[in-house]
Amino acid sequence: MIRNITIADAAQICSIYNYFIENTAITFELTPVEEPEMARRITEITKNYPWIVYEENGEIIGYAYASKWRDRPAYRFVAETTVYIRQGDEGKGIGSLLYTDLLRKLKMKHIHAAIGCITLPNPASVTLHEKLGFANVAHFREVGFKFDQWQDVGFWQLMF
Repeated sequence: MIRNITIADAAQICSIYNYFIENTAITFELTPVEEPEMARRITEITKNYPWIVYEENGEIIGYAYASKWRDRPAYRFVAETTVYIRQGDEGKGIGSLLYTDLLRKLKMKHIHAAIGCITLPNPASVTLHEKLGFANVAHFREVGFKFDQWQDVGFWQLMF
């Protein structure tokens, strides 16, 4: 079931996200996020953007949200999109379900473009974005430094 996030979900969101912080370069955060900080992020982001979760039997399996692309007012019709699936539950189509619903919600908010930022290489994320109609528009080399090595980032864009 897909539903809107609540503050009560912060602990489960931390559990999913912190795996990626500690074990992958998918996110450039370096230290695990604690529950109060995640609750703060949920509160802040959901003031203006959708944040949804996929739940089965009371457990959050994945989540997706949109956030501000850049601070300047002229960017107000562009959103950055994010999706995470709990380790071990990828490949079941949950990411596609979440992302499709997130994009629908963004269209309803009159967002003009969605941008996905992907640490490269990440074939699964690239495939997901392109399946949903995103196109690669940029590749930045060695812009993040994590796990003692430089990381590349690509941007995929979807126009509504």
